[in-house]
Amino acid sequence: MTESLLAREGGTARWTCPFCVLLCDDLSVRTSASGASLELADGQCASARVGLARFSATPSAATPLIDGNAAELSDAIAEAARILAACRQPLFGGLGTDVAGARAVYRLACETGAICDPAGGTALMQSVRSLQDRGGFSTTLAEVRTRADLIVCLGELPAAEAAEFLARCGLGEASLVPQRHVVLLGDAAAGQAELTALARHSGVTTEVVPLHGDLFSTVALLSALLARRAVRSAPLPLAALAERLRAARYAVIVGQTGRLPAKGALIIEGVQRIVSTLNSTTRAGAMWLGGGNGAGTVNEVFTWLSGLPLRSRSGPAGLEHEPLCFDAERLLADAAVDGLLWISSFDPTCAPPDSPVPLVLLGHPDLASPAARVGSVFIPVSTPGIGSAGHLFRADGGTVLPLVPVYRDTLPTLAEVVGSITQDVRASRAKAASP
Repeated sequence: MTESLLAREGGTARWTCPFCVLLCDDLSVRTSASGASLELADGQCASARVGLARFSATPSAATPLIDGNAAELSDAIAEAARILAACRQPLFGGLGTDVAGARAVYRLACETGAICDPAGGTALMQSVRSLQDRGGFSTTLAEVRTRADLIVCLGELPAAEAAEFLARCGLGEASLVPQRHVVLLGDAAAGQAELTALARHSGVTTEVVPLHGDLFSTVALLSALLARRAVRSAPLPLAALAERLRAARYAVIVGQTGRLPAKGALIIEGVQRIVSTLNSTTRAGAMWLGGGNGAGTVNEVFTWLSGLPLRSRSGPAGLEHEPLCFDAERLLADAAVDGLLWISSFDPTCAPPDSPVPLVLLGHPDLASPAARVGSVFIPVSTPGIGSAGHLFRADGGTVLPLVPVYRDTLPTLAEVVGSITQDVRASRAKAASP
């Protein structure tokens, strides 16, 4: 077993945070003065502070529920298997888990023919669909930190699930990049205070370039300017940005998929055209920050194992990928599924949508309330990086970071629970098929 951080390091420990897509591994965690909760010992990340506040300093005593009543773990697993084995078309949603959990969920999805779509699946699919349709140029946090002299943020500065992104870029560290310029392509009011703070760093300058129409129109116009197409009355700030991009040694365009408009895939394609044009004469890349709460990790794992991303299923016709039809919200609204397995190990606010279909809920102990109804099963599971070890993919996709538990949990891991459910489903179906 992996030793817990607090036990190993005497009460304050270095810690990798699982609560945003950046997976910052330079933080410290400790028990609060009261001894009742966890808190950051250093660092200012809001995501980490909020995430830690959702956990006590000792392992949870939460118990499984069947129809809202307390049950033994073995009975809850058996009932969850019964529900899923009886489904003609189950839906697996939420998908807030780590690599081991994702591998177990994939095996269960193949066993049951489930459609899999994470919480925030629409935002995740925007970057996936753009990559499928047009390809793209990506980059890594290390490349941005050590090379980027121009960073262009689309619409707004990174926030929410990647609030520390610009801090991770090494702004002000002259030994990395002596001079950096940060551009907000959007509304000045949305990030002026943050830009002013960034400009205090040595060697960092900032600028706001207003949108020309909406974000899609602005990206399209910037692409045309970089391709030296004839453009009528281009705004001077946008034309100056095009020249700055051409002159940059390494430009990076950054966006958050969860904050793009409905047709965000078209904006992503436009950005990739810009990057492609730049790479004919200099170097450039794009980074799309999204897939938090484990969704990006599950998408990577499913793609390894099947060759297809999420919004896929192993059905009667073999593997099927339908990024529009297999939208969880659409499927539930159309009553196209007859069972829901919802997984949310990290975030208790990521609750399953209201639906009359039978529910199997696996996740944070505080998620018990949505499962307090007839036709439901709730099994609390350990959170990777808090009560158990695990691995997650970082936002740049090419890096997997290990998570070491803060303490040794009494709850089972998601991989253990899903593995047991899969075994019971197989046994149930084998029994039904036998003469």
